[in-house]
Amino acid sequence: MARRPSRLPSREAAPESDADETARRRIEALSRELERHDQLYYQEDAPEISDREYDLLRRELEALEAAHPELIRPDSPTQRVGSAPAEGFATAPHRSPMLSLDNAMNADEMRAFDARVKKLLGRDDEVEYVAEPKLDGSGIELIYENGRFVQGLTRGDGQTGEDVTVNLRHVATIPEELATTSPPPIASIRGEIVLPLAAFERLNEKRLAAGLRPFENPRNAAAGSLRQIHDVDLQRLASLEFRAYALAEGQPAGISRQHEVLAQLADWGFFVSPECGRARGAGEAIAFNEALLARRGELPIEIDGTVFKVDRLEAQAELGTVARAPRWAIAFKFPPEQAETVLADVEFQVGRTGALTPVARLRPIRVGGVTVSNASLHNQDELDRKDIRVGDRIVIQRAGDVIPQVVRVRLDKRREALAEGFQLARTRLPDRCPVCQAATVRLEGESVTRCANVDCPAQLKTNLRHLASRGALDVDGLGEKLVDQLVEAGLVRRLSDVFALRAEDLEALPRMGEKSAANLVAALERARHTTLARWLIALGIRHVGETVAEMLAQRFETMERLLSATPEEIGAIEGIGGTIAESVGRFLADPHNRAEIARFAELGLVVESPPARPTPAEGGSDVLAGLTFVLTGTLSQPREVFERRIKDAGGKTSGSVSKKTSYVLAGEEAGSKLKKATELGVAVLDEAGFEALLAARQADGA
Repeated sequence: MARRPSRLPSREAAPESDADETARRRIEALSRELERHDQLYYQEDAPEISDREYDLLRRELEALEAAHPELIRPDSPTQRVGSAPAEGFATAPHRSPMLSLDNAMNADEMRAFDARVKKLLGRDDEVEYVAEPKLDGSGIELIYENGRFVQGLTRGDGQTGEDVTVNLRHVATIPEELATTSPPPIASIRGEIVLPLAAFERLNEKRLAAGLRPFENPRNAAAGSLRQIHDVDLQRLASLEFRAYALAEGQPAGISRQHEVLAQLADWGFFVSPECGRARGAGEAIAFNEALLARRGELPIEIDGTVFKVDRLEAQAELGTVARAPRWAIAFKFPPEQAETVLADVEFQVGRTGALTPVARLRPIRVGGVTVSNASLHNQDELDRKDIRVGDRIVIQRAGDVIPQVVRVRLDKRREALAEGFQLARTRLPDRCPVCQAATVRLEGESVTRCANVDCPAQLKTNLRHLASRGALDVDGLGEKLVDQLVEAGLVRRLSDVFALRAEDLEALPRMGEKSAANLVAALERARHTTLARWLIALGIRHVGETVAEMLAQRFETMERLLSATPEEIGAIEGIGGTIAESVGRFLADPHNRAEIARFAELGLVVESPPARPTPAEGGSDVLAGLTFVLTGTLSQPREVFERRIKDAGGKTSGSVSKKTSYVLAGEEAGSKLKKATELGVAVLDEAGFEALLAARQADGA
């Protein structure tokens, strides 16, 4: 029997006003932008914007969601912490969630936080806080069993982290054993991995001497060192420093305050920031932050503010948490450091994902302790919003340690620019890729302009690694290092060249013997036979992952039919919206990409036809015809088994829940899809309900 919510919302939604539609579009755009920055920060260790700009984007999204709670998505960036763990690492759940922190940008916001704490605790007297430097590094959880270090995890998405235990064992400030004769059975220590400034300078000097690109900043160097899998740089790991600041599990009896937690961590042998202190009330907290800001340039590590935590642990428990942050702590951020200079030129760089980024070339100036000559301009929207033109006097800031940002243009100084001979023409992103000259595209609702050419040299390595990945063509042995060698040796100049490789070409590469070359050629031969869904994933079309690829493959069955499809036909597929349809349509219409798809076929790529649906005599039927199912949660068998049964019975599957969804088949630990089904009044089945539905429709001969 179908299991329905006790109360079903009406399927007749209220008409959407223009204001609601505007809010919905802005929420979607902000969510996509924040998701992109989360991946850049947490997974790629390559942030594009300052913490302050990120916080402003998040606050705008939070304000819109507060005004339109019906538009809040369960997977909204405001409802989660960090980003999904990167591929290539084993993962493990945290002992308890690793939450983020809300921010105070100024003294008024710190006072407002203090007032909220007092109100929630029902107090009129001043609250005691522990003040800790806000470390600009990478959050880590360390697990000790009976006093011995057994596991170390990155923050990940706050629920699950990457297991980087092996690398962490090289960090000198992480003790192998707790310095105690009576350790707790399990201890979960939270803290930050940082790279001291002196070590950062030494590492960069050695990299420059070796002809390598220097690290951009200590935070990226620290986070990146934890994610080393091959050719691990032991010297960089040994340069790291772990600073402990929380004990999530294993707290000894008798400890009732945060400052006592810090003392216990120090007694166990952990390094606790010596800059920590205590403050009573908002006034002392503001004064502490100002004093720490004044000392910032003297500290051996990078910090970007002060974290204030309610000292009394009982009060912390009473205050509790919200979706992604505790109510009992806040990060009081330092203001960014600023300077004024001249925008001498704008150049356009093509990133490894094809994104075009305008980069400001500046008259060199010192800001935040370093000489700055470049600054990111992000995208066309940013250029238009700030009206940035070559020759302008601009204010830049170095907030945190990302590439400096342009804060504003000094419009009152444009006469000086004209007097120097600058034309002050508006800056526009090119309609042709500066690397390969292919047409650039900007999808509706996105802020980024991209080169969609799969063979663009600027993104060839990334595209080749993606094509060879497990979810795509699954070319065994074609890893990151070999991809680099193939491209740098000129053996792969366009994506399809990978299927033109010969054993004798490969044997000429360093450390590539006859057997290794033969193995790769054999792996490429196996990869020549694939499915349409895998082929679509391999092409790296924006917004096309496993679910969308399966939808497209089910609908069109062959690449030829898909190539002749219109965006309208693609967008008509249940679960595929206008943005995805536009992305697929633009990609497949591009002459470079069509030529590449044709060359892959010439080089032997065979897209196998989908298996025919079984006839009634073979166990197939049409009893689920016209029904669309969405699967979620953990089922008793792999999800593919249920999907095949549904399709063999004439039904369809989709990756997202909508009003057109007939049923949601929910297993254990079902998440956002189950919630959305409840909100939309879509019938929810457990496995028993699904079997009952199938049996009933077979009995009825439907």
